[in-house]
Amino acid sequence: MVQLYDDERLDYLLADESMQIIQSPTAFAFSLDAVLLADFASIPLKRGTILDLCTGNGVIPLLLSKRTVAKITGVEIQERIFNMATRNIELNQLSEQLQVIHGDLKEMQEIIGHSSFDVVTCNPPYFKTPSASEYNHNEYLTIARHEIYCTLEDVVKACKLHVKPGGKVAMVHRPGRLVDIISLFRQYRIEPKRLQLVYPKKGKEANMLLIEGIRERKADLKILPPLYIYNEDGTYTDEAKEIIYGRK
Repeated sequence: MVQLYDDERLDYLLADESMQIIQSPTAFAFSLDAVLLADFASIPLKRGTILDLCTGNGVIPLLLSKRTVAKITGVEIQERIFNMATRNIELNQLSEQLQVIHGDLKEMQEIIGHSSFDVVTCNPPYFKTPSASEYNHNEYLTIARHEIYCTLEDVVKACKLHVKPGGKVAMVHRPGRLVDIISLFRQYRIEPKRLQLVYPKKGKEANMLLIEGIRERKADLKILPPLYIYNEDGTYTDEAKEIIYGRK
């Protein structure tokens, strides 16, 4: 049995209860954006390598492992959260397929190499510099949500550095940063290819975006149909249920 520390808890990651995950309300607990990205990303099914930047407690590598047998590497800068990710891999007996590296995504070249991954995924910090009250309230969550250790440009630069030419980069972010994301993708020779906006429900503004680009390819962006999470009565839409609880 994997040991739990402080206020950590053990949750089921999948509806079929085939996978568990260690979480903490004060350090890191995954949210819907990670689940959506893991479903959205185009990944190799049989062979290849995948890199997940800002991996947190390893939720995206864990979810991706249900879709592929490719080797998956996560990178996490916060030591306590890295430790959670390591124990999550052990808990689910995935050490032969998954690994997590403790370190700064800006300093990974000597460790994981250049242009060496078929796919790079990332659920990066969404917000710019936090206020003093936000930072003091909870350091773990502030770092996870705000551009303290890495900016959006740092993230895109790292994606380009580690993905192979012709490889794919998939990211989840806020719609307010869409122009920045596309500009930075092109600056670092990642051509946007697929874009999907996520809405809480019909009639509401989009509150998430999913975007995928390919390194060093020609322009041809496809706008996918909108993804609605909730029906008017507050229940999940059929499409959201398939993503969250698993496709039949």
